[in-house]
Amino acid sequence: MSDPLVHLTLISLHILAVFLYTLGRVNLARRISHYRLLSRFACISAGVMIPANLACLSTPSGTIHPLTQSFSIASLLALAALTWYFRHPSCKQDPSRVVLAIGAHPDDLELACSGTLARLVDHGHRVHALVMTHGAIGGDPSIRPDEARDGARFLGLTSCDLHDLPDTHLAESSHTMVSLIEAAIARHNPHLILTHSANDQHQDHVAVHWATRRAARNHPAIICYESPSATPAFCPHAYVDVSGYLDTKQMAVELHKDQSAKPYMANSVLQGMATFRGRQGRMDDAEGFEVIRLPLFGGIL
Repeated sequence: MSDPLVHLTLISLHILAVFLYTLGRVNLARRISHYRLLSRFACISAGVMIPANLACLSTPSGTIHPLTQSFSIASLLALAALTWYFRHPSCKQDPSRVVLAIGAHPDDLELACSGTLARLVDHGHRVHALVMTHGAIGGDPSIRPDEARDGARFLGLTSCDLHDLPDTHLAESSHTMVSLIEAAIARHNPHLILTHSANDQHQDHVAVHWATRRAARNHPAIICYESPSATPAFCPHAYVDVSGYLDTKQMAVELHKDQSAKPYMANSVLQGMATFRGRQGRMDDAEGFEVIRLPLFGGIL
């Protein structure tokens, strides 16, 4: 291959890498960990190597040409190798392994346990979401349900059922919530149920917790996730390693643009909480859960 053709090929490959990591953001971010780091690596490599290869096209052949080619090839191979190394497992879905996650508001599941939900999906579980309100008091009810569906789709959830019960007044709809949760349990037959904790400052979160406890009174596996509004009494008994899923969680939360001004939506807050719970669980990053009931050898997490 002639020298100019090599440089043109390398330029094209760098452009393709940037294209894949930017326009293919949603798919790649869900399929690999450390997406943001690799995306920056792709952009910086292209920013350096594309001008270098263009300069080689306008200068006579010399020792700089093979050096530029070598560095370009090395950076592209490194990007490909790292992308492969940091890929999430992709297990075939097993319809017999089912999880039901219940939240009060459209962004509750993403904020509290989306790392765990993504990991469960990647390990072959069918994960269903049940959301009780459109979040009308805390945001725009014409936007927030679609953001919840976008988040569920991004995480790979099997379904996301949204209901429009009165936001901030869910305690008044306790019987309705129990019926909805009972119907979801009967429909999906989940092996594991995730819900809000009773140790929470938000009255809707507490109402969903007790509705879940009543509806799932005969279910053997219930755990409670930690919302940003959890009180100091929240005391996790179980930790899920989400070390490879922080980018996934942050990007799932970012899909809730209507809530982006809230301080607890910030990536630094999500990272800080994951690091804190990870330290408690003796891992890099974790999501903590209070356990109501959980079979020790159920093979869910």
